[in-house]
Amino acid sequence: MGYYDETDMTRYEKRKGSKKGYFFTGLVGAVIGAVAVTAAGAYMPGDNTVQNIQKTEGTVVPVVQNMKATDIAGMVEGAKDAVVSVMKYQSNDPFSNKTQAAGTGSGVIYKKVNNKALIVTNNHVVEGAKELEVVLSTGKKLEAKLVGTDSWLDLAVLEVDGSEITKVATLGDSDKIRAGETAVAIGSPLGFAGTVTEGIISSKDREIPVDINEDGNPDWQAQVIQTDASINPGNSGGALLSANGSVIGINSSKIAQQEVEGIGFAIPVNVAKPVLESIEKYGKVQRPFMGIQLRSLDEISSYGLSQLNLPKNINGGVVVMAVTPGSPAAKVELKDLDVIVALDGQPISNAVQFRKHLYDKKKIGDSMKVEFYRAGQKQEKTITLDVNAE
Repeated sequence: MGYYDETDMTRYEKRKGSKKGYFFTGLVGAVIGAVAVTAAGAYMPGDNTVQNIQKTEGTVVPVVQNMKATDIAGMVEGAKDAVVSVMKYQSNDPFSNKTQAAGTGSGVIYKKVNNKALIVTNNHVVEGAKELEVVLSTGKKLEAKLVGTDSWLDLAVLEVDGSEITKVATLGDSDKIRAGETAVAIGSPLGFAGTVTEGIISSKDREIPVDINEDGNPDWQAQVIQTDASINPGNSGGALLSANGSVIGINSSKIAQQEVEGIGFAIPVNVAKPVLESIEKYGKVQRPFMGIQLRSLDEISSYGLSQLNLPKNINGGVVVMAVTPGSPAAKVELKDLDVIVALDGQPISNAVQFRKHLYDKKKIGDSMKVEFYRAGQKQEKTITLDVNAE
């Protein structure tokens, strides 16, 4: 399994359990998803959380209130009821319906529609779950339905009965944050629901390599907010808040090395918003579809390179390993072993750059110029992108 298929973003989603981190660890150390893995006799959150939730008939109260930026305690009082614990249950026996607690994460209530509440969390929090349960700040437990997930951005949307929900989070603008500003994380580390940690935004636009299929090669560059607010197992999916209580990020991971402190990561809320909208509407994220399986040129063996007959000055690109019948790539007659070196005139060195161009800069229905070498000869095609297939 040495190549990846840009036509099916879910094919390589599965990893070996949510205790493993989803970031590529070869460059940044042991980066782990901040989900608490539960053993037998697991602590169930809810007993030590805030009581006396504000009730308003038929009204959802936004958590952002008018307050001074330095009033962190007041902000937390307004925001914590929109952060929940997420319990994952799995079965070790395929012939039994019995399940047991397998992990604890966090989630953020971000919308209420038609008496249903929607909660954003991380994909690695819910991955492999047979059943899901949400625990509100009042201790009330609700059965949760999985609406959809996106493994590439590590996001998931859950749906619960909204009759008990009176507060939803206010999603902020992560593009406007600045390094050095206050950052507050709320979640359920180790099952301690409603835990609050404070720090600063260390970087607003860090990029971290992500290894989706765990083969040791990065498949994606994830854009994240770096913070020194403590993010621990169980914080995954919880809120990273600005000083005024708006959600600026979804907590996702940390660097877990003994000599490293204060390096945690959150998915910027502006990156998350279109993903959440797509999951709500389609149950998945719709992305531009070209229809090829590909592999970075630098992963090809010396023998394989000799078969491509590339000019000596070509040392970067992606190799087409297979073309999906009927796809946009097939319609313009791209073929196996074509080596793509540029998209829309921009050089492409590897699979990560290829996907960043396709998914960040293009939309479904856009045309895209593809420059490639076939048997040593340079060619060019223009492709009209379709929607990603199941």
